[in-house]
Amino acid sequence: MTRIAITGIGVVAPGAIGIDGGNTAATPVDRFDTVGLRAHTAAVVRDFVARDFIAPMKLRRMNNLSRFGVAAARLGISDRGGELSTASGVAVGTAFGPVQTSVDYMQEYVEKGAALAPPQLFAESVANAPGSHIGIEFGLRGFNITVTQRESSALAALMYASSQIAKGANPSVVVGGVDEVNEIVFGVLDRVGSLAHSNAVVDECARPFDRRRNGMVVGEGGAVVIAEAAPRKQPYAFASGFGIARDTTASISDWGDGAGAVAAAMRAAIEDAELSFHDIDAIYASANATGRADRLESRAIQLLFRDVPPVVATKGYFGEYAAGGALQLIAAILAIRDRKLHASAGFARADDGLVAPTQRPYPRDLRHILVNSISAGGGIVCAVLSREAA
Repeated sequence: MTRIAITGIGVVAPGAIGIDGGNTAATPVDRFDTVGLRAHTAAVVRDFVARDFIAPMKLRRMNNLSRFGVAAARLGISDRGGELSTASGVAVGTAFGPVQTSVDYMQEYVEKGAALAPPQLFAESVANAPGSHIGIEFGLRGFNITVTQRESSALAALMYASSQIAKGANPSVVVGGVDEVNEIVFGVLDRVGSLAHSNAVVDECARPFDRRRNGMVVGEGGAVVIAEAAPRKQPYAFASGFGIARDTTASISDWGDGAGAVAAAMRAAIEDAELSFHDIDAIYASANATGRADRLESRAIQLLFRDVPPVVATKGYFGEYAAGGALQLIAAILAIRDRKLHASAGFARADDGLVAPTQRPYPRDLRHILVNSISAGGGIVCAVLSREAA
């Protein structure tokens, strides 16, 4: 495919406002009561001051997701070095959308009736509210799309945006993801056994690929990249290929065992980038420390690669769902820029038969990175990021 330049990055994340960070951000939950649950930890955004990025009158009309998204977009556009064309588009991914806003609206509706329930809460309860605010705030009149594909949301948004740029429909696109930690989603994930929890063996943190793993840490934030066809400055990297598939063995809320489907998506992304397997210098994994997801991805990697390149698992830093997978993507982009692989937070003890991710950061000449995103429910999106335009 035509290589699409990544020229700007904006991050509002657990542990980082901007692209400087690197420590795990999992902390005890104090936003709501976790008594009665097994999990008590999440990766939440704590140092974000929304009024630093959004005018007060506009701020009042936005929920947390919209604030995350607009602030991240402002950072990304500023990082690019100039305003975008009004013909630019917006593509936002989110795992669950503004669940808390929906709860707040329904509570007002039940308590006060339809006539008195705040209409602005209803307008902010839809998943595409953040993307709409981004388009309005920056005067972007191209397409405006929101993708809700769980873990794969942001990567699917980048795939769509890249296709539009490649065919000349839009000169540039704000692409990203937004998610939030709220009581309902946290409680549901805890009750279905997805979240990391304390016991005698493992601390309450995410440990991707580690034999002690027992669940994910849920996270939140907003993160965007600016994708465009004709960059004005040296890009961070290029999106050079995509692959998509579905694991038909997955249930609606869990991962399956269709390693062949995951391998097919990875292969498709590499072929779309017109590369061979030995061109891939590293894999930024989807692994989130749940037993089935990590095992599935590991088997797929081993199935596809005779010589497995270095594997990096980033979700021990900022949790799962944080910015709909956009933070994982940005970590890979920064690795290409810095020519340096990240350590995989939470990993210390290899599990028999699973790939062992990086345990320390180290320099590496990174020409092409494969980024995987595997959703509960069977959705799979993979992308190749490249250092050069051709």
